[in-house]
Amino acid sequence: MTDTTGDRRDPITVMVVDDHPMWRDAVARDLAESGFEVVATAGDGDQAVRRAKAAAPDVLVLDLNLPGKPGVQVCKEVVGDNPALRVLVLSASGEHADVLEAVKSGATGYLLKSASTGELQDAVRRTAVGDPVFTPGLAGLVLGEYRRLASEPAPAPDTDEPKAPRLTDRETEVLRLVAKGLSYKQIAERLVISHRTVQNHVQNTLGKLQLHNRVELVRYAIERGLDDE
Repeated sequence: MTDTTGDRRDPITVMVVDDHPMWRDAVARDLAESGFEVVATAGDGDQAVRRAKAAAPDVLVLDLNLPGKPGVQVCKEVVGDNPALRVLVLSASGEHADVLEAVKSGATGYLLKSASTGELQDAVRRTAVGDPVFTPGLAGLVLGEYRRLASEPAPAPDTDEPKAPRLTDRETEVLRLVAKGLSYKQIAERLVISHRTVQNHVQNTLGKLQLHNRVELVRYAIERGLDDE
């Protein structure tokens, strides 16, 4: 099966974490019926970390309110252990503090539980290829936080470290659009290139700059004024 968003043919593997068994089972069933491969589920934070490490899903659909270990800590640990894993928070809370904490912990996207099944399916597909997915109204909040972080004094550079490698013109162009808050799909349309090519440019840029995620990448771009060009 081809995923038109990410040009991938293998089923996207998913793990669902929620402390409410009926909700957890319903989400897992809906995703499985729509073509995703549900490789694990968990009902508490500690169990989630253990099973995520063992199952190594493409996407972790994660509730924040978990017994044992909170969702943001689960997110930090699983992403720290496997940076390729994408986390989509699926929460009843739309509180700004919860959203920002989740993003800072490494979540790629944040969806409210009021979302429809179709919206969840689309969000999982987009999250799997690294696109930031947010319930409408939250994307602007997150971008605003990126800008706030970028306005804070950066740590003093280590003079022993070599200068960051030079980015290509196209990598700089993609980085500028990422900093403006565009999704990978929007960037692909703007530059008339494929979604996969955008992904490759972003991954290459992360590697060159020794950054770990989109939050760090956007901060880097805004600090250098790329979002204003």
